[in-house]
Amino acid sequence: MQRVGFRLQVRPEMMDEYVRRHAEVWPDMLQALRETGWTNYTLFLDRSDGTLFGYFETPDLAAAKAGMAAREVNARWQADMAPFFIALGGKRPDEGFLQLEDVFYLQ
Repeated sequence: MQRVGFRLQVRPEMMDEYVRRHAEVWPDMLQALRETGWTNYTLFLDRSDGTLFGYFETPDLAAAKAGMAAREVNARWQADMAPFFIALGGKRPDEGFLQLEDVFYLQ
């Protein structure tokens, strides 16, 4: 199982709406994540500066990302979420996040 940590930057003026949207994630998006191998998916938001830390586990990161990239619901979700983020470099949020180095794991 691969453990993946990542970071994004949420626009400060959009944090409340970002949180609200994640309280109402579309059921078909949740199903697509489950079907493509995303588990224990968690998001943490630092409201002091908009830093978003994400974590998920997957058997195969490349396959999980490819599986979501092929889903129409993911294209809609990413387009809907893109305005919330700073510094994506023209990429979708699922392509523009900074993947963090895994340096410690306590089993």
